[in-house]
Amino acid sequence: MEPARRTLTVYTLLVAVWALVMVWQAEEHYRFREAAKTDLSNRSKAIANTISACIRGMKFRGTVRSDRLQPVLDELVNGRTNDLVRSSELSYIALLNLTGGKIVEAGRRIDLNQEDILQRGEHWGQRNVTFVNPVDLGASLSTEDNTNPTVLLPPPRRDFTNSVPQGRPQPPPGIAPEPPPGEGALRPETATAKAELATNPPPRVPPRREGEGRAREAGRPRRPPWLSGLSESDYQSLVQKNTLHDLVLAMSIESFQATSARDLWLRLIIVFLATVSALGSGLAWRNLVTSSDLQIRLVRASELNTHLKEMNLAAAGLAHETRNPLNIIRGLAQMISKQPETAVEIQQKSRDIINEADKVAAQLNEFINYSRPREVRRSILPLSSLVNEVVRALNYDLEEKGIRLEVGGESLNIEADEQMLRQALFNLLLNAVQAVGRNGEIQVVTRRDGATEAILEVRDNGPGVPPERRTEIFKPYFTTQKTGTGLGLAVVQQIVLAHGWEIECAANEPKGALFRISHLKLKT
Repeated sequence: MEPARRTLTVYTLLVAVWALVMVWQAEEHYRFREAAKTDLSNRSKAIANTISACIRGMKFRGTVRSDRLQPVLDELVNGRTNDLVRSSELSYIALLNLTGGKIVEAGRRIDLNQEDILQRGEHWGQRNVTFVNPVDLGASLSTEDNTNPTVLLPPPRRDFTNSVPQGRPQPPPGIAPEPPPGEGALRPETATAKAELATNPPPRVPPRREGEGRAREAGRPRRPPWLSGLSESDYQSLVQKNTLHDLVLAMSIESFQATSARDLWLRLIIVFLATVSALGSGLAWRNLVTSSDLQIRLVRASELNTHLKEMNLAAAGLAHETRNPLNIIRGLAQMISKQPETAVEIQQKSRDIINEADKVAAQLNEFINYSRPREVRRSILPLSSLVNEVVRALNYDLEEKGIRLEVGGESLNIEADEQMLRQALFNLLLNAVQAVGRNGEIQVVTRRDGATEAILEVRDNGPGVPPERRTEIFKPYFTTQKTGTGLGLAVVQQIVLAHGWEIECAANEPKGALFRISHLKLKT
């Protein structure tokens, strides 16, 4: 498999694993929320069952008194030791009639939407969840059914005990009370009534048969004594209004939101770690591929370097062996040109042979010098004195072209190989002499660069070097001179790099070129 295809496959697998972790965590968070909602719904059902059981226990002949049920609801809402309800979770309880009206309630009031009541079920809000369900009393609560609904009646009035005389119960209207036991004589006020009854006796009420009263009362709950003052229509309206139909529970979702937020943060942390892991794996793979590619290149470069070294040694040996027969040719040409009987034309051609042989010898010498291994032998050298010595070696060339050369700067001592530094300075100055025209100017400047380093600059006012060629000028056999070999600056760069220095070519304002050698080590 190709490296690019293999890298694409690895990145695709990392992205797929990361996406799988994302989907997995999203699904797990959704499951957690649904489980928390189910748990909250189950607790609401347990509370509803408890309330239904309490109502069944308090129900007597189809009625429940509100003053007995209200404390139970208050305890469920405000109690803190209830096993069914967590602290501050149940916030509101209400019992509704068939039309959605509130019969009894406890806790902080909430706005009940009539549409939600009709739809029943769960209704989630921003702070609460409302459960609207029918009251489970073991029978249907619809007034349209044949079963007896449960009615939540108001408590007794305070004046009920004063409205009924103490002692024997009062007879129905129109019937005289019986005399107390042991009293045979009629009182004056009852004698007249008895005579009137003898004249006009009341209609006889047939005796109630067994089970007839229960059948009559099966359709509605028996009226309690404290509501005897109500008319039949008012009592039936009260029964319809107070018939239990729905149970409303409002529970706070702050705990649910807090646990859901904690789970979401946990999932986000897992996703973040998965993202970091995927990115780290991708970077590690890229570094591994880059490192492997560099190792392969280094191996190839090492093989090529070994091959080049072998070729270099072979070329140097060939150049050295070529120089010997070339010297013989040059010597023979000199002998022919010096013989007196030699014709003038032959003497001229002999001198041409000598000149061409000198050019080839110079190129061979530079090639051998360039191919020679650079082994630096460092010593402390006075830089200004070394520059002056090299300048004196070029006095003939300078005087021939009328060039003015100035040496300036500080007197510094540096650490370098003397022979290599002399050769580098000589090549730089010779390159400047060849670049400038007659009456040109060359400057050699030495100066400090910090506390431990120095800089050597060679400036001229020649044509300069174009910006696009300033990096190529140090390559072997690249030259801008007509008579140059293209190895002088390449040798300079070899010497500079062998010492650990740096060299650059820049523009010399306002005209010319500037060669700067930096990072020369100062010695005191």
